[in-house]
Amino acid sequence: MQNLTVLGSTGSIGTSTLDVVARHPGKFQIVALTANSQADLLFRQCVQFKPRYAVMLDEDAAMQLRERVRAAGLGIEVLSGAAALEQVCVLPETDTVMAAIVGAAGLRPTLAAARAGKKILLANKETLVMAGNVFMDAVRASGSVLLPIDSEHNAIFQTLPRGYDGDLAKNGVRRILLTASGGPFRNTPLEELQHVTPEQACAHPNWSMGRKISVDSASMMNKGLEVIEAHWLFNAGADDIQVVVHPQSVIHSLVEYVDGSVLAQLGNPDMRIPIAYGLAWPERIDSGVAPLDLFKVATMDFTAPDFGRFPCLALAYQALRAAGTAPAILNAANEAAVAAFLDSRISFLSIPHVIEAVLDALPVGKVGSLDDVLGADADARRMAQQHIGDLVGARRAVPLLRPNI
Repeated sequence: MQNLTVLGSTGSIGTSTLDVVARHPGKFQIVALTANSQADLLFRQCVQFKPRYAVMLDEDAAMQLRERVRAAGLGIEVLSGAAALEQVCVLPETDTVMAAIVGAAGLRPTLAAARAGKKILLANKETLVMAGNVFMDAVRASGSVLLPIDSEHNAIFQTLPRGYDGDLAKNGVRRILLTASGGPFRNTPLEELQHVTPEQACAHPNWSMGRKISVDSASMMNKGLEVIEAHWLFNAGADDIQVVVHPQSVIHSLVEYVDGSVLAQLGNPDMRIPIAYGLAWPERIDSGVAPLDLFKVATMDFTAPDFGRFPCLALAYQALRAAGTAPAILNAANEAAVAAFLDSRISFLSIPHVIEAVLDALPVGKVGSLDDVLGADADARRMAQQHIGDLVGARRAVPLLRPNI
């Protein structure tokens, strides 16, 4: 029996995790479920899975949940606030933590789980983007088991040699090929991107995801963040990671070896596959996903990414090469810009404009501690808000950037 805490249980990854768990009642026990403010859904999850703890980041939502749990006689302790997220990650009875909180909010609890030596199923890419060296040092120091859940990194993990030790050359690996769908605007005329709506950006052709991640996919910042994540997970340099646009989302990523072999992991675009792999590793269990029908797929296409169309991807490579606090600055500026776009305050093409402006304005510092990361994050958010305010005030169109990589 594996005892599991799910960070972000009401999001797309969290609900998919609980779907897999429900298929294997004899293998998993839920210790804690956490959410931001969706009290209704978290209550339903509490009724079904009967965790020992439920955590809500929002205090008002926690009060609502506490009353409903008490009225239902569930005997679940309802906690609130950021500190409670860390608390349920370090409980002695917790074996495994599914880190599925989106954005910078997931950093502290995921780091707490690493320091406590837990098995971590990492679906929060921002933890590595913002604080890669701090987090990986914690994993190594505690002996924590780290398994990637992003479909691309999970695919790479599956196709690298068993026991991969972080040395590409020693293991005969030439490069990592990170696939990307290209999102909903892969073929949209460039002049039309200025008028993209949040609803259009969130309509991903293959995957069902939250709004923030969907916008990141549309801008390909999601892939940029995954490039940085792959750097930390597999000790791969920027030149060792090639993004490949693969619209069908059937091949989730590939590893190219020095002998010319290329190994790929294939499957239907459903996050329950990597989740099930992470939950059961090193074994395999049923995920509930239908078998892949290659005859129905019929054709698979591959193209190089267009950095002119997707400047956010170029900016992510730029931040990775700059190292230090640059990835944290990139992530913070992107989160602020995407939130402004989803609120219809700035245009879709303004997202890379804001990010580039913040990267150019802030100095890149060294990362020796979590405080260095959080300081850079706060500075970048403040500066991003200034640029967003300027854009809103001027109400001017922002041209598509073409940063160099």
